[in-house]
Amino acid sequence: MANKLLASIQLMRVKNLGLALIATPLGAAFALLDFEALLDYPEVALATLSVLFFMAAGNALNDLSDVEIDKVAHPSRPLANGSISISETKMLIGILSLLSVASLIGCLYLMDGSQVYTAGIYVAAVVLMITYDHGPQTKQKGLIGNVAISSLVAAVVLYGASSIEGLDALLCWYVACVVFFVNLAREIIKDCQDMEADSDSRQTLPMKIGKENSRMVAYVLTLIGIVFLYIPYWQGPFLFGQLFLQSPAIVLLMSLNGPMWKGEDYAVATRLRIAMLLGLVSFIVTILV
Repeated sequence: MANKLLASIQLMRVKNLGLALIATPLGAAFALLDFEALLDYPEVALATLSVLFFMAAGNALNDLSDVEIDKVAHPSRPLANGSISISETKMLIGILSLLSVASLIGCLYLMDGSQVYTAGIYVAAVVLMITYDHGPQTKQKGLIGNVAISSLVAAVVLYGASSIEGLDALLCWYVACVVFFVNLAREIIKDCQDMEADSDSRQTLPMKIGKENSRMVAYVLTLIGIVFLYIPYWQGPFLFGQLFLQSPAIVLLMSLNGPMWKGEDYAVATRLRIAMLLGLVSFIVTILV
């Protein structure tokens, strides 16, 4: 039983859920520019739960679709090494999906209005997730799949803002753009890392234009992400002098040039994730000070 529980946790990729845990309430906080005010909106907590369960189900679904690839590329993953069966994984995905929908319904019930935007973002996310692994299988189409995943991640910020009817706050859109472009760069780097293992099942960007050119594209996307980190301090609502609070994220992103050209894909992908989290944390600090 303990082994099955551990395998289920690994399937959900709990470490990757940290972004959802931060980004959903952060989207609401950006609309309010006040963290204390979040206590007046219990629907934000339910929105966060719906995202957590949704992403956990999506991660498990992705592993279910990639089980044969993972036997080569990531043999330590639970499905690949037999720690959990396919039928048990399907049951886990079903339970997580039901919990996500239940949390969404609770969130919509507590909202005063504009539920259509919150529901709309959720439905769009479901479509993106399902078509990623099934139907058109955008996962196999390389860059299109990378864009779909990055859109899903960025939508978390907007989903949080929508739960308090705050989509008119430009800051939420700036942050969503940071998340989108940095995550897109990370997806491309991960495709460089997995190019050999993916050769029989996907047509990724590195396969079409080569690893070096793909890393160049990833670095340009990283620079665009830095621009969107900068805009809220230039155009508002923050003060330009507060930009130094983003120094850790900006320095880390700028420093990726060397590792990218050296082909250190695993290190780059890890640092891109860390930089994205640092950027979000820095936005939190900016609001608090």
